Amino acid sequence: MSESSPASGSADDAAPPAKRGDRSETLAVELEPSRQRLTSWAIFGTLFGVLLVWKLGTVAVWVGYVLIALGLWRAYQLIVSYMRPAGTIEISSERVSLPTGVHRGNPLVVKPSEVTAVYFLRRSVPWNRAAPVLVVEVGPRALLYPRDWFASEADQRRIVHALVGLLPEA
Repeated sequence: MSESSPASGSADDAAPPAKRGDRSETLAVELEPSRQRLTSWAIFGTLFGVLLVWKLGTVAVWVGYVLIALGLWRAYQLIVSYMRPAGTIEISSERVSLPTGVHRGNPLVVKPSEVTAVYFLRRSVPWNRAAPVLVVEVGPRALLYPRDWFASEADQRRIVHALVGLLPEA
């Protein structure tokens, strides 16, 4: 049998379109969060807080203590980011593995039928998050994945397309 070129072939010769959810490969996207924000807050919060406590009056001392606490919290998060991997979103026809946070262990593993919705939030995003935010709803639970956690926005789109292909048709 010879293959026909697209220009000379008919519509009947074309391969049948793939059915929704007919996927044999596994998509794995590793989260890649930046440590720059954690580092800057750890340094700024701690040093500026110590400066306020050391040199200024009563009100500034309390603000300094808050900044020191914030700086130490961000330093702790920075240390955890080096100790634990960032997590990987894995999607196959048998299971979907979704990290519950950027540097948390034990991802949420569900069947593809348990994913109820997947979409982007582009405008209704908190001021401290980069848009778009990928939202994956698993029953009553919604998992949020900000743009900051991915190498590119294309990774977010690949996840959306893979999950939408596994959702049951409405």
